[in-house]
Amino acid sequence: MARNMKTMDGNEAAAYASYAYTEVAAMYPITPSSVMPEHVDEWATAGKKNIFGRTVQITEMQSEGGAAGAVHGSLVAGALTSTYTASQGLLLMIPDIYKVAGERLPGVFNVSARCVASHALNIFGDHSDVYACRQTGAAMLCDSSVQEVMDLTPVAYCAAIEGRIPFINFFDGFRTSHEIQKIEVWDYKDLDEMVDHDAIDAFRKNALNPNHPRQMGSAQNPDIFFQTRESCNSAYDDMPALVQKYMDKVNAKIGTDYKLFNYYGAPDAEVVIVAMGSVNDTIEETIDYLQKQGKKVGVVKVRLYRPFSAKALVEAIPATVKRIEVLDRTKEPGSLREPLALDVIAALKGSKFENTPVFCGRYGLGSKDTTPNQIVAVFNNDSKEQFTIGINDDVTHLSLDAGAPLVTTPEGTINCKFWGLGADGTVGANKNSIKIIGDNTDMYAQAYFDYDSKKSGGVTMSHLRFGKKPIKSTYLIKTANFVACHNPSYIRKFNIVQEIVDGGTFLLNCPWTVDQLDAELPGQVKKYIHDHKIKFYIMNGSKIGVEVGMGPTRINTILQSAFFKLAQIIPEADAIKFMKDAAQKTYGRKGEDVVKKNWDAIDAGADDKNLIAVPVPEAWGACKDEGLDFTVAKGGRKDVVDFVNNIQAKVNAQEGNNLAVSEVAPYTDGSTPSGSAAFEKRGIAVNVPAWDATKCIQCTFCSLVCPHAAVRPVAMTEAEVAKAPEGMVTIPMMGMPEYKFGIVISALDCTGCGSCANVCPGMKGEKALTMGAIAQNESEQKYFDYAVTLPVKKDVVEKFKETTIKGSQFKKPLLEFSGACAGCGETPYVKLATQLFGDRMYIANATGCTSIWGNSSPSTPYTVNDEGHGPAWDNSLFEDNAEFGFGMVLAQNAIRDALKEKVEKVAAEGSDAEKTAAKSWLDTFAVGATNGAATEALVEALASDNSETAKAILKEKDFLAKKSQWILGGDGWAFDIGFGGLDHVLASGKDINVLVVNTEVYSNTGGQSSKATPTGAVAQFAAGGKEIKQKDLASIAMSYGYVYVAQVSMGADKNQTLKALAEAEAYPGPSLVICYAPCINHGLKIKGGMSKVQDEEKRAVDSGYWNMFRFNPLAEKKFTLDSKAPSMEYQEFLDGEVRYLSLKLKNPERAQKLYAESAEHAKEHLAYLNKLVTLYGDQQ
Repeated sequence: MARNMKTMDGNEAAAYASYAYTEVAAMYPITPSSVMPEHVDEWATAGKKNIFGRTVQITEMQSEGGAAGAVHGSLVAGALTSTYTASQGLLLMIPDIYKVAGERLPGVFNVSARCVASHALNIFGDHSDVYACRQTGAAMLCDSSVQEVMDLTPVAYCAAIEGRIPFINFFDGFRTSHEIQKIEVWDYKDLDEMVDHDAIDAFRKNALNPNHPRQMGSAQNPDIFFQTRESCNSAYDDMPALVQKYMDKVNAKIGTDYKLFNYYGAPDAEVVIVAMGSVNDTIEETIDYLQKQGKKVGVVKVRLYRPFSAKALVEAIPATVKRIEVLDRTKEPGSLREPLALDVIAALKGSKFENTPVFCGRYGLGSKDTTPNQIVAVFNNDSKEQFTIGINDDVTHLSLDAGAPLVTTPEGTINCKFWGLGADGTVGANKNSIKIIGDNTDMYAQAYFDYDSKKSGGVTMSHLRFGKKPIKSTYLIKTANFVACHNPSYIRKFNIVQEIVDGGTFLLNCPWTVDQLDAELPGQVKKYIHDHKIKFYIMNGSKIGVEVGMGPTRINTILQSAFFKLAQIIPEADAIKFMKDAAQKTYGRKGEDVVKKNWDAIDAGADDKNLIAVPVPEAWGACKDEGLDFTVAKGGRKDVVDFVNNIQAKVNAQEGNNLAVSEVAPYTDGSTPSGSAAFEKRGIAVNVPAWDATKCIQCTFCSLVCPHAAVRPVAMTEAEVAKAPEGMVTIPMMGMPEYKFGIVISALDCTGCGSCANVCPGMKGEKALTMGAIAQNESEQKYFDYAVTLPVKKDVVEKFKETTIKGSQFKKPLLEFSGACAGCGETPYVKLATQLFGDRMYIANATGCTSIWGNSSPSTPYTVNDEGHGPAWDNSLFEDNAEFGFGMVLAQNAIRDALKEKVEKVAAEGSDAEKTAAKSWLDTFAVGATNGAATEALVEALASDNSETAKAILKEKDFLAKKSQWILGGDGWAFDIGFGGLDHVLASGKDINVLVVNTEVYSNTGGQSSKATPTGAVAQFAAGGKEIKQKDLASIAMSYGYVYVAQVSMGADKNQTLKALAEAEAYPGPSLVICYAPCINHGLKIKGGMSKVQDEEKRAVDSGYWNMFRFNPLAEKKFTLDSKAPSMEYQEFLDGEVRYLSLKLKNPERAQKLYAESAEHAKEHLAYLNKLVTLYGDQQ
């Protein structure tokens, strides 16, 4: 049966096949699985029908545990139900999976298999999550490729329905979930024909129903539980044959040969690998390569992992096999072997292979790339019974030597690699490119995207392959026919051109002319281009972007157009048409103006005047290797210097894969030294600010709002000015003429958002900060580097008061140079908190944007002050953050209470000086702002005391001072998955501070709706605009009566933000501060986009969309409404963001209805707040 071909990724394939058999879907967003239910939601909203002629009813729950509970309930009530998850999310579902399996219900859990966090969070692929479910009773089916996801997902559904056992249908996260392939797609008519409709009727008939009631979920005693548990055995015994039955139905439909275990390779193989997942395609490709050399090798691909059929495995292995190598994509510390290996060893007992040696290896943890040369090493391994591949284990010496890289891709395959900057659109453009190639040519196509964890501004690498033969290369491209570098700073940081084949093509986006290239390119790049006859082109995408109105950073469609012109895969006119169609589809929801700009960009990218061929001078052949620009840290704290030089520099140079186990062993517990981000100096901005001292009023607003702490005021003595680098500009400091004032800017840490210049009031309408090209301003980096070596002037802070904007900004920010997006609305709040309390902060950080920009290895943006003090930061999980922070408080209280008893003894029995110090410490015991100084005095007083009590106190002196405990996270955590824990912590009465940065969506996973999402906003799982109003978390907290609560918006009132943070920290009980934080997911239409985040915060308040207030139970006037009556039309604010405007463009009538409801909700909330003003105004 011929099927239609379509280009899609594994997530879409799973969603497409699952949609056919799904009546109800319950989910919760988690990377990399969220895309599956997003497709389901989009299709349901658009009216797509399943095989029952109905749209799927999909709901987003508050957590994965909640989603699993909803799945269980829906199945019990008789609806065929699906969910989609991964990693910790899947683990949260385990209790319900036990129940669904125990109650013999046919649910399907679609899983993009992902690493489970251990010493560190890793969002990428391995099998640690699915292996954790192998004992639940769910059947487990593994799909090895995008095509297999499409083909075999129906098997999971059909077998679950007939066999009355739930399935975990899984495939590799990222490598399969996000790999784009050109595949054959099912017709729903065929899927309808395959399923057993009588079994569906029986399932429905057996569902709980008051018309024929029964009770389920009983409590059983020892007398019958065991026997009843064993009564399901026959169902599991029968399941392998049932799965094969449906595989045979698939085979009959489409001509495949799917089996429980498929063998590929020589019929007389002597060595076989047994493996599961995407690595099988790489193994197959390697087998093809080795068989040409006469090697007798093969692979057994595991498809049905549970129930595990020993008989089917043995039948799949050639009788000639002399050695078996099992590959597991997980690590189970303490186990004799990993899970698949244990199953294989057990299955071979009593078979003809009982005495065949079985070698067991680990590979690919956390998406570590697995390449053909590593597979060859596995086939050759005859000495290490336990081994690893892909790493250098120089500690326990388990790793196999992979040798030189191999080229095993089919002849004629074209490999292309694109180096981009996170958020520049490169990845999105290449997704469109591969779909254009796949859907409009007869070629096979594959795309995979490799990137780091920075929210934006990180390195992205797009790997595109296409050719006349199927592509099985599930690994990264190291040898390419075409390479494009979209950021010119990369040319000295990474080996980019060295990956191009002889005669290949190199496209460089840069601001340089042909004549300037000789001076700008390093010698090794020029020599390689010359010696290997590389066809070299340049384009100034940033300049073109400005000309067409896209801006200097959105260069994606410009360079995409250049790629199609150079690659000549499709006729140029057709390529331009297809690109414009894709732009309309991708950007239509943002308005016709955005589409028009993209069309102009496409035309400009294909224009010969912009795409310049570079004649390669003969002189380049004699150029010398200048090496890469590696960071070399010197001076400073030894722990961070060692980390930077030994780990960070290599990781940032894309050499992290080559680090040996011994090199990372000092960090085995996942901890890293604070302050390593300061050494990165990424230089990723196109434009950076320049300071004009003659127009500066010394307000320091620029420093306050800078998301990355790249702009700072400095107070300098005359002596410090004299030692400053030549040319550094300073002016007399207002109010303290003994000091000189300056604004210093780290061009190499700036992301170019422009927030600083936007808020600068300047003088007489002229700003003191203006944005200009980084090349023009980079020379001022030395002034910043000098300024940060100077001590904080405590008298300046005292003069202006740290609780004022100006005073706070002369304190060192202890959050600097994070991986947050340019213009991020979250970091200014957190940065300010570190300036106020950072030297004594504990931070428990929920997983999400704040944890990713807060600590993505090897970058640690939380840093220390001159005394070496700074935030002590940790991330546990998403769902338990409040409890995690609460545990920190309990530990501090336990240790300090014990110390308090000892200090009380000193106060009673010590010397006069000791008694005075002890009394001061006891008097300030619960006041963090003053207890630190009292602690220093106590330590000094006890220094010469040799008593056991004094020694015991000094032994734990780091715990003496009152710390400031903060629990940090976004609205997805606070309003949804972590709300139960947060509520408990706030209700505890303990002295603990909660800071919620509210972006009104799940920003980290791509913008899904949360309970903080307002009515009418378009988000994932609210494709038609959210129908219900957002949760009022602040009012819930205020209802306790003893919780300090504030809502703030920095752009609307900077002083109110600062005051709320200070009051919250000083409050001797629980506090909650909710900060309005515009996000790139909002799609700001205001001119300047994310550079105008502070303006957007003000607009939110001016329109009545967001309210500012403070509720202080200890204040004379408990409730203060800090925002004024709305002075701007509510609708005007909504029209300024794509998340609202897109609904207006797509469905005007619905938009008008929801917007009216949203405006009414805002009015009602303001009226409620005014009632609180009246209510509390009369109380003392």
